[in-house]
Amino acid sequence: MSGVDGVTISPLVPAIGAVIKGIDLTKPLSSEQLKLIEGAVLKYYVIFFENQEWTPAVQKAFAAQFGDLHIHPIYPNVPEVPEIIILDTHADNLPDNDTWHTDVTFITTPPMGSVLTAKQLPPCGGDTLWSSMEAAYNALSAPIQKMLDGLHASHDFAQSFPSKRYFNSPSQEEQWKKARAANPPVIHPVVRRHPVTGNKCLFVSEGFTTHITDLSKKESEVILRFLFEHIQKPEFTVRWHWKVNDVAFWDNRNTQHYATADYLPHRRIMHRATILGDRPV
Repeated sequence: MSGVDGVTISPLVPAIGAVIKGIDLTKPLSSEQLKLIEGAVLKYYVIFFENQEWTPAVQKAFAAQFGDLHIHPIYPNVPEVPEIIILDTHADNLPDNDTWHTDVTFITTPPMGSVLTAKQLPPCGGDTLWSSMEAAYNALSAPIQKMLDGLHASHDFAQSFPSKRYFNSPSQEEQWKKARAANPPVIHPVVRRHPVTGNKCLFVSEGFTTHITDLSKKESEVILRFLFEHIQKPEFTVRWHWKVNDVAFWDNRNTQHYATADYLPHRRIMHRATILGDRPV
């Protein structure tokens, strides 16, 4: 139950994820519905809605109720709604999100959340998995937690957006160079506290974290390799089988996600809005 008439919340697995039914996201939301959604994201980390036929403008309006929106420096966007990025992958534009990552941690104030909707899907495949970084942190032994607390790591735009992928034309090369100049590596804590709940969670990902700055290169490599493997434990994760017009809204501060790349040569088109957050501490 949810406490709002006609709305149900159904958890998917113990660690993360829930489906919400009874809310039409294409219409203006009441204060009670907004409060419910905010609370569900905090409690379940990622929430799902089905049968939501959004336009880019409606998606932007929904996401903007939760904070300022990020405009991505590399991914293409909807021309009239630049806050909505287009993730269009197929045989001629290969997937690049099949790595565990937290969105846009290469900026000083990484997103608090992302809102993703499915526009076109392959006949099968193309699922997305999310993992709870709170569950992953809590499952570590006390000595490992103590060692990680207080460490810092470098997050680099080029880790997930290497120049070789974008140097196919002069315009792409210029765009990449501009994005690289605007987004130098940044330092974030290895373990952050969620700004609302105060709970600790891991905040390093294979997608953007290059090294732990407080350690030697070899020490950093060993620990990051362990953490990158640890966060994939099935008990921390939920897997969503997309249908067209499904919507996922997740807390980017305490989750990672992975988009499976098992559908080529078929096409998959997703639209994402990214909500800016605060500086991790």
